[in-house]
Order: sequence, then structure tokens, then C-alpha cells
Amino acid sequence: MPEHLSQLREPESPRHGYRGEGSGTSHPFLPAGLTIAISREAGSRGTSICKRAGEKLGWQVYTQDLLEYVAQESTSRQEITDNLSPAALHWVEEQLEHIQSDARISLHPSLLDTARLILSLGASGEVILIGRGAGCLLPPHATLQVRIVAPLEERVAYMSQWLGLTPEDALKQIRVRDQRRAEFVQTHFHRQAADVYQYDLLLNSTLLGEELSAELLVQAARTKAAALVAGIGSCDS
Repeated sequence: MPEHLSQLREPESPRHGYRGEGSGTSHPFLPAGLTIAISREAGSRGTSICKRAGEKLGWQVYTQDLLEYVAQESTSRQEITDNLSPAALHWVEEQLEHIQSDARISLHPSLLDTARLILSLGASGEVILIGRGAGCLLPPHATLQVRIVAPLEERVAYMSQWLGLTPEDALKQIRVRDQRRAEFVQTHFHRQAADVYQYDLLLNSTLLGEELSAELLVQAARTKAAALVAGIGSCDS
């Protein structure tokens, strides 16, 4: 069983005052904590930066591969949902229904398990999710949406070293991966992955380096998490 599953926890008590986006009705649950949703250019060192940030925050990092694995592995999915309160489970299904009815989203039935997993993780919060449109699925007020970029020549050099490829083959890999990710977001969420205005934070990993990028990510997460907690308090008062 993956080690990350034991780290999920049920919120101490239901959070109040949340209005499901587009639902127009009050619901007695709010995500228990902030989630970081990462979009990245291929070769921009996004995964390495997220792992550094995850260590600093003490949060689990779900790479795209891990998200896909857990979504397809019923036992792992079940253990995650078992750690959610009834109110959180209801919120997940409510959000999923809203997503399926949203004309701006064309989520293929094969991706419903992934969407349910992302929403379940978002209900608990304090996780970093890389890819799979997490930022398009989770509520903006409880999600820090981040885009990690780097100049093409730097990404080619990194990919070449990382995968042991010639620069020409590394460039091909980057173009294939970038196109695949862009098409995924465009097809299912009708968004442009490179549109910077949908993100809270844009990090150039070449100019900043991995360590500073991770530290800025951590600072932004802590600041937005504090604002989330303050918002919850004002709703409860």
C-alpha cells in the first residue's frame, strides 16, 4: 500500500458557510485545507520543485503518475475516501455532479475516477497535485494554482541530461509532452494551459532555481492557507 495513504486525515469538524460553485445552495462543508495545483512546462523541473516544497510544508506530493495509479487502484482510492467525513464525501459528489453539468467542461467518463480522487484529496487539503487538470477541478479559493516555466533551451538541456537523450531527441520529447498536456486541458476544460491569468503564481525555474522556487511556493501556500482559515472563521462567526 503506498505510504502516502496513511497520511490522510479526516477534518476535526465540518466547515461551514461554503457555497458550491454554481450550485446556489449552502452546504455545511468547506475543504479542510489548501491544495496546491501545479501546471508545468516539460523539463522545467516542476516535480523536483514540488518535492522540495512538499518537504518544507510536510505535505504529500502527488505526481501525475501517482494520481493516475491511485485513480485506477480501487483499494487505494477506497482508503482515501474512508478517511473523509460524510460531509466531505457529500461535497465531493456534489462537486462532481456540478463538473459534469458544466458546459465549459467536457470530462470523459474514463476520467471520472481521477476527478473524484482529486476532489477527495482537495477535501482534505494540504497536498500538492501535479497535472491532470487539478486546478480546473478544485475551488479557486481553496487552491493555489501555480505554473512552472523555463526557457526552451534550458528545458532541452535538463531533459537531455535527465533522460540521457541527444538535444534533438530531448526537444522532441518536450514538444510531445507539452502538446499532450495542452491538449488534455483544452479538450476537457476548454482552457489554454499557457494562459498565465488563471494562475496565482508563475515561477521561472531557470531564473529562480529549484530551491528559491520551492521557497516561494511554500510562502505563497502559507499565505493563501492563512487567508482560507480567516475566511472560514468569518463564515463561522
